[in-house]
Amino acid sequence: MTDAQETAAETALRTTGGAPPDDVEPAPIPLLEPREGIPPVVATDDALAAVIDAFARGTGPVAVDAERASGYRYGQRAYLVQLRREGAGTALIDPVGCPDLSGLDEVLAGAEWILHAATQDLPCLREIGMIPTRLFDTELAGRLAGFPRVGLGAMVESVLGYALEKGHSAVDWSTRPLPEPWLRYAALDVELLVDLRDALEKELDRQGKLEWARQEFDAIAAAPPAPPRKDPWRRTSGMHKVRRRRQMAVVRELWTARDKVAQRRDVSPGKVLSDSAIVEAALAVPANLQTLTALPGFGHRMGRRQLEQWQAAVDRAKVLPDAELPQPGQPLNGPPPPRSWADKDPAAAARLSAARAAVSALAEELNLPQENLITPDTVRRVCWEPPAEIGEDAVAEALASYGARRWQIEQVAPLLTRALTASA
Repeated sequence: MTDAQETAAETALRTTGGAPPDDVEPAPIPLLEPREGIPPVVATDDALAAVIDAFARGTGPVAVDAERASGYRYGQRAYLVQLRREGAGTALIDPVGCPDLSGLDEVLAGAEWILHAATQDLPCLREIGMIPTRLFDTELAGRLAGFPRVGLGAMVESVLGYALEKGHSAVDWSTRPLPEPWLRYAALDVELLVDLRDALEKELDRQGKLEWARQEFDAIAAAPPAPPRKDPWRRTSGMHKVRRRRQMAVVRELWTARDKVAQRRDVSPGKVLSDSAIVEAALAVPANLQTLTALPGFGHRMGRRQLEQWQAAVDRAKVLPDAELPQPGQPLNGPPPPRSWADKDPAAAARLSAARAAVSALAEELNLPQENLITPDTVRRVCWEPPAEIGEDAVAEALASYGARRWQIEQVAPLLTRALTASA
């Protein structure tokens, strides 16, 4: 970090989110420029080998980012990977041309990876052979440090005093060739990640939260891949309108048919058939093609062959025997929704109310979001089924069984114990 950047970072971190005092005219924020220009996109084995060699000779942590084509392509694969390391500079790698980056992963083994919102990028990086063993998440660090805005642009601006270019985060990154303004935007995303990491580490240390952050980062790095979602069709937007089991079967059949088409064509499912159209068809259960065509989302722009495949899905749902129809709701893995606790178990509702109030007060005192102090789901589970013998050790054990980190247990176990005891 340059002297100017360090001064700007220290000034910003001493104020709330970097905001200047009311009586001081804010200085214009300079637009960040790439220090070495925009590197060429790496899309061949030879070019990748040169990058691997350069990053093997580099030193210190490595800034990593990935761009996906959400809303355009099927799945969440990476279409561009950006890296930066001291002594190696910035690299932009095309995972379409270079789908196996395990060689790069090998030379970075043991290095700390710096990512912003790591859990968003780690799944697509894993698919191409890149799996960190140590990481620093600048977004999560910002949350723990109490920053009100933790997007990368906001963090770079408030902590380092630079403005990042905007406007390309939601573009179709599967486009080839990638336009130069997009590549510039992508390169800048890793330009100052190391500097941001260093400034946030100092601030977390000043607040006494650095060890908390390290435990969080270790948990992210050690987490296994998320298992496939059960009944993903239930997440169709507008599903709350669908009440009857036969209608739910229509949603399931249409969602499954759409998913197969989207996967085959490698396009976002929403571009094949909208969620709102699926729900309209489920509510109407159209008897024939003419009725289906009259529904919103199935208009004249859709070809007859497409309409026939959607009507066939509806027809499959209509003839299913009752035993094969979906059950309303999903099997609960854990406590019921809190809104029903007062009727089902008033004592549990009282425990939850006391626990929520205590967690909220402590989170405010520590200047961090409640969900980062302890997940709401963990609080609900402990309150719904508290330990048989309520004591701090038993509560701590319960929290650990639900995945709470050591620092969270140290902070939360005492107040949850008091809440469970007071409402007993």
